[in-house]
Amino acid sequence: MVSDPKFDGIRPFAGDEVRAATGRLGTSPEFLSLFSRMLGVEQGQLTDALEGVATPDEFQLRFFMPVIRKLVKMTTGGVTVSGLEGLRAGEAYLFVSNHRDIILDSAILNSLLLEAGLLYCQAAIGSNLLINDWVTDLVKLDSCFIIERGLPVKEMVTSAGARSRYIRDLIKEGRNSAWIAQREGRSKNGDDRTQHALLKMFKMSGPKEFAENFRELRLVPLAISYEWEPCDDMKTDELYQRGTGDFVKTPEEDMKSMYRGLAEQKGRVHFAIGRPVDGELEGFGRLPNNGDRVAALAAHIDGVIHRNYKLWPNNYIAHDLLNGSARFANAYSGEQRELFIKEMKQKLDRLDGNRSVLNGMYLDIYANPVKNSLKSADAR
Repeated sequence: MVSDPKFDGIRPFAGDEVRAATGRLGTSPEFLSLFSRMLGVEQGQLTDALEGVATPDEFQLRFFMPVIRKLVKMTTGGVTVSGLEGLRAGEAYLFVSNHRDIILDSAILNSLLLEAGLLYCQAAIGSNLLINDWVTDLVKLDSCFIIERGLPVKEMVTSAGARSRYIRDLIKEGRNSAWIAQREGRSKNGDDRTQHALLKMFKMSGPKEFAENFRELRLVPLAISYEWEPCDDMKTDELYQRGTGDFVKTPEEDMKSMYRGLAEQKGRVHFAIGRPVDGELEGFGRLPNNGDRVAALAAHIDGVIHRNYKLWPNNYIAHDLLNGSARFANAYSGEQRELFIKEMKQKLDRLDGNRSVLNGMYLDIYANPVKNSLKSADAR
């Protein structure tokens, strides 16, 4: 049971914790200042919206979903979704997703699921992102469960076992779905790959037989595509600094990424929901060892995400610029190409480093989804 006290360090807020946390948020100067500025509303409106919220469902319906829908309207060119018809009302799923934005990936998914009359997700979030008290209150009110980071090896194994059991219990109880990124942290270079360690973690809590184990979890691959990545320059800078050995991640950087992801323009956004992984599991289960089985499942998830990723003109422009070609010139206009180059130049002008290397790293963020789509199509 996800309400078991052994999960108290993992689970979202429940019971009396919800009212206490909304009370703290409603009097947090930093939270109220940040969100009122971002949404263009008075701080008192936020406090009023939080007043009397006493359950996770009320927080979603009365506060968080209206906030997310307003941000989507303000900062995107619209959100589209495909694949909802493959999900059943009242059933819980484990969405395994590529990861672009710290908050919005799972938040927009929840908005889409609720609008379709489906169960909303509890979302996994790394403990490194619990930067301060109000952020912790916000994410645990938003039905996030915690993935502990930076533990010693022995403690990490214990933590992984607890996470595995929590996720499996959540799906089997059927009150919420779950969302988790296919790898630790956001993809910085646009090359979306499922970490085998994630699937091994899932497997820890279930039946020994491979197909039965993963069938219980109702895995659903999810591809999230943003026309413009609001943190593309920050990701480029991080990749560059890591390459020189000078990068040290700070809470301030994480907070800046969260704010930019919420507040900056993202263009059009598409969520492509794949079919639940089921029939394929029997074949994976017949492979000779667990390593091969996990690798086959990871490759399947990756293939679905790569094929379903919505490729925007920016992706094709970046691929052509990176390769000095016009292979995909029919997928974008001259004006779109000029705008992309102008945006890239303005962003990279703010960064220090070898310009040629920075250019390549920035272009990779948008070009790698095209590369993966082409490889996935060739492999079929």
